[in-house]
Amino acid sequence: MKSFDIQKLFKDGKLKNIVIIMGIVGIGLIFMSTLSAFNPSEQKDTSFSVSEYKEDMQYSVENLLSQVEGVGNVTVLLTIENSVECVYLENNSTKTKEIEPVIRGVVVACDGGDDPVVIERVINVVTKALNISSAKVCITKLQE
Repeated sequence: MKSFDIQKLFKDGKLKNIVIIMGIVGIGLIFMSTLSAFNPSEQKDTSFSVSEYKEDMQYSVENLLSQVEGVGNVTVLLTIENSVECVYLENNSTKTKEIEPVIRGVVVACDGGDDPVVIERVINVVTKALNISSAKVCITKLQE
C-alpha cells in the first residue's frame, strides 16, 4: 500500500492548483449569489390576498359560531375596508410588517338568530374574536 505524501503534491503543484481552482469557483458562486439577490420590484408577493383573508376569516368565524349553543346552522359575511398594507424600510427593499385589512362589518345568519340569548352570545363571540364594536355586527335568523 502506497503512503499518501502531501509534500509531493505541493512539489508537483497539483494540490496548489486544486486549491486555487476551488477558491475561484467559491468566489464565482458568491458573486453569482449577489447577482440573483431579490429586487423589490421583481419580488413576488407571497402575502395573502384580501379575498383569501376574507374567506379565511369568514370560515373561522362560522366554525367558531357553530360551536356556540343555540346558534345551529350559520353563515357569516364580512365586509372589508381596505386591502393588505405592507410597510417597508426607507430603501423599499425590506418589508418590516404587513397590516391586515380592517373589518367594516359582519352579518351573521343563523338558526337561533331570533332568540335574544343567542343573539347576545353571537355578538360577544364576534366582537371579541374580530376586535370590533357591537355596532358593526348584524345577526338575523336563517330562512327556514
